[in-house]
Amino acid sequence: MSERVAFIGLGNMGAPMAKRLLAWPGGLTVCDVRAEALEPFTAEGAKAASTPAEAAEGARVVSITVLDDAQVREVVAGATGVLSTAAPGTVIAVHSTIADRTAEELAEQCATRGVDLVDAPVSGGAGGAKDGRLAVMVGGSDAAFAAVKEPFGLFSDLVVHAGPVGAGTRMKLARNLLHFVAFTAATEGQRLAEAAGLDITALGKVVRHSDAVTGGAGSIMLRDTTAPIPDGDFWLPILTHVRGLGEKDLSLALDLGERLGVSLPLAQQALRDFGIGLGVGRGPLAEEKQ
Repeated sequence: MSERVAFIGLGNMGAPMAKRLLAWPGGLTVCDVRAEALEPFTAEGAKAASTPAEAAEGARVVSITVLDDAQVREVVAGATGVLSTAAPGTVIAVHSTIADRTAEELAEQCATRGVDLVDAPVSGGAGGAKDGRLAVMVGGSDAAFAAVKEPFGLFSDLVVHAGPVGAGTRMKLARNLLHFVAFTAATEGQRLAEAAGLDITALGKVVRHSDAVTGGAGSIMLRDTTAPIPDGDFWLPILTHVRGLGEKDLSLALDLGERLGVSLPLAQQALRDFGIGLGVGRGPLAEEKQ
């Protein structure tokens, strides 16, 4: 596919994503409310557009990376929005993390014009965008996914078809729930280490090093269901072993926190729920704490 792509919103995430699209053979149109944000792109041969409507003219795929639901609605369906000029068959891709219902509502509105909308939030940050290492979670039809997969491949190395419109956003929210709960757990671990008189910057180095080797929390996300694991299943002995290690270490950390007077509510919940979440039920250490 060599039709033109357009990119609207050249902020911290949008700019490095759009920069990767300068290599797109069909050409790139860029749009941003800040004229200075356009200059690095026009210097490299991209076409500048003053409005989303102008950006959509002649584009097969229009990517949008703006701040929030209100801005997405304005860019898509406002007076000078993409829908005012987008030809039937155009695919609008929203990379902003918005409400899944917003994506569904806008997709219905776009469909009346013969335009597809996909919600395509990304994970990996500005660094991942710069290096072409983002993960993109796409919610939309099979045809729309096929249209966006190739251009998205310039700024990502994993493009997942999550399901219908809204599914991309729901997957991003589940992914970020894990992300920010883990951040909260990191702060809890720091409090415990600090109370124990440890260097918490050294702890941070250890965590980043070991997670780079083991894969961190994602290393257990290999099953296709969260249901209890039946007898004879391949995963039963593996995740039972993981449960044993986790419950032992969580119990030891909780004992240390009690001695030091540090409240560890996430660790308490983790001990209670870890084995259940793995699908193997609570182990003896967790049962003992109930």
